[in-house]
Amino acid sequence: MTADPAVLRRELTALAARQAGYFTAAQAREVGYSYPAQKYHVDRGNWERARRGIFRIPNWPAREDDTYVLWDLWSAGRAVLSHETALAVRDLGDVNPVHVHMTVPPGFRAGDPALVLHRADLGLADVEDREGYRVTTVERSLLDTAAGDMSQELVESAISDAVSRRLVRPRHLRSRSDEFGPRAALRIERALSAEKAEA
Repeated sequence: MTADPAVLRRELTALAARQAGYFTAAQAREVGYSYPAQKYHVDRGNWERARRGIFRIPNWPAREDDTYVLWDLWSAGRAVLSHETALAVRDLGDVNPVHVHMTVPPGFRAGDPALVLHRADLGLADVEDREGYRVTTVERSLLDTAAGDMSQELVESAISDAVSRRLVRPRHLRSRSDEFGPRAALRIERALSAEKAEA
């Protein structure tokens, strides 16, 4: 591992560039920054502390989904944006969640007041990669919200947008809805029937 400050800085910046300017203490350690060196850089203002164990390069250009990258790092890559937040990321329906919704594995123990955590094992087919975080597919997001507490009106507006933008196949959405319980199946059926009636 190199101790050349210029090389370390380049390596850290390259890593942070893939994560909206963020990086974890563990990642900085892997690059070659000891914990005392990390404290030094925070104290000097070279790094900003975003959360415990997560830093950001100062004045990094902001982007709309910065907060999602931060929560991905907070969860050590175990959380996936889902439910209402996944719909909002894609601008589906009139969804505007107050909290960030994420799905985590059943054994995940951390929490935060800014989050609503849902516990499930997600298959690879239900997850898409974004730059610095992951999000459930459109189909999975619609099924999750139909099974949850979101109003029928919001479920219908999200499904209407997804169908009109050809992001889901109604037949497949309908056939899969049974996996999410009778409530989800009924709400999906109502939304698709309303969509068909308007077409």
